[in-house]
Amino acid sequence: MAITQLRYSFRLYPEPGQARALARAFGCARVVYNDAVRARRDAHTEGHPYPSLSLLSRALVTEAKRRPERAWLGEVSAVVLQQSLRDAEQAYRNFFASLKGERKGPKSEEPRMKSRKDKRATIRFTANARWSITPDDRLNLPKIGPVKVVWSRRLPAVPSSVTVIKDSAGRFFASFVVDTDPAADAERMPATDQSVGIDLGLTHFAVLSDGTKIDSPRFLRRAEKKLKKAQRELSRKQKGSKNRNKARLRVARAHAQVADARREFHHQLSTQLIRENQAIAVEDLAVNALARTRLAKSVHDAGWGSFLTMLEYKAARYGRTLVTIDRFEPTSQVCSTCGTKDGPKPLHVREWTCPACGTLHDRDTNAAINVKTAAGLAVSACRAPVRPEPVLAQREETGSHGIPTADRAA
Repeated sequence: MAITQLRYSFRLYPEPGQARALARAFGCARVVYNDAVRARRDAHTEGHPYPSLSLLSRALVTEAKRRPERAWLGEVSAVVLQQSLRDAEQAYRNFFASLKGERKGPKSEEPRMKSRKDKRATIRFTANARWSITPDDRLNLPKIGPVKVVWSRRLPAVPSSVTVIKDSAGRFFASFVVDTDPAADAERMPATDQSVGIDLGLTHFAVLSDGTKIDSPRFLRRAEKKLKKAQRELSRKQKGSKNRNKARLRVARAHAQVADARREFHHQLSTQLIRENQAIAVEDLAVNALARTRLAKSVHDAGWGSFLTMLEYKAARYGRTLVTIDRFEPTSQVCSTCGTKDGPKPLHVREWTCPACGTLHDRDTNAAINVKTAAGLAVSACRAPVRPEPVLAQREETGSHGIPTADRAA
């Protein structure tokens, strides 16, 4: 099992002076990042090759500190500025890789300038910055000081870097990068012979092939009244006023509470499924397409994409098998007992009876069983796979056997 890197985030509570020092560091990192983007754009406009990272470091950090107009760059750790340059270089690498088709996912846009009005800011400290965790469990950052940390768990290993994040709600977090230990992961998740198929939905967040139904918490729907009130108060405040900024923070905190609750639910459920099952089958959902329908708000509220991402990386970490079946597999149309295909059904039909064998099916449970069967995880009483391996057709079975195709029904 390969060693992977994970992030562990903890809440920070800086003192007023430390908060000002962090704001100064965020601003310096933003300026250096923008200078790097501007230098690359100027080089492209003039037809020159892009400047290298070492050249940018010497011009935008080392020499810039000696100039009176940029002398304030020396008030923050040099590692923060160097990492900001690396972020700009990585952004351009992703952009060019996306243009060449070497990068998966949606196309990456050209790196843009960061604004001082951006509500989210980050700075990164590597081991060269000599940050440390003090004996009284504080995070000691260079030129900032020991910051109070709320440790919700212990770090499994010595982290290689820490990123300080300020989100749109004004909260501070420390995100540690830690190398995982495959042996320790194997001990935490002992092997099991169980497998499960999962059908994701809106009425129930997930229905398992064993008949278990997990209700959808609907965090956004439950918080809509509070969010509407906070947003209404924000719209009535004068732009640029302090009261408007306070109202904006209230809206951001309300949305952050919804996002945090949804993320915690996804983590708990995905960890439980990984712990209890050796193999998991899910359906390849077109989340982006579903998010453009009349069910868009409910689809975003469920957060299927982030849940499937958690299942994927946790399965890889703990040596589990995650099988994704094709989204066009007719899991809701096929009888899981006899295999008869009964055709599509509207969403309001939650139960149906198979016309061939007379079995009464719960729509979601039947779909979960079909997901498991389509992935090849279902077994019979003798522990043999239910779906046999595909074999090549014999010569006498192939072709049309001379039957004319013109008279066939369309």
